Amino acid sequence: MDEAVINKLKAIADKTRLELLESLLTKNYCVSALAEKNDISESAVSQHLKILREADLVIGEKRGYYVHYSVKRDNLKLLASEIEELADKETACCQDCN
Repeated sequence: MDEAVINKLKAIADKTRLELLESLLTKNYCVSALAEKNDISESAVSQHLKILREADLVIGEKRGYYVHYSVKRDNLKLLASEIEELADKETACCQDCN
């Protein structure tokens, strides 16, 4: 499994980041709206979004004073297919079992 996939998995392994990602799948939000919706501080949202951005799962678009975030759905789907490939791998028995 390559490093980019591992980074994406680490990014969504955190409950708060997964909740933020789920919120962003319904519509685009700015930091303050995400903070209010998820009942966490704006600074915490910013830190979590930074990790999601670095994992290339979300993108921010400047609209006036605010940055609105959205999910990079193609990258999320690619991650899902990587997980599916992992689940589909055949399991071989070790040589000691023979």
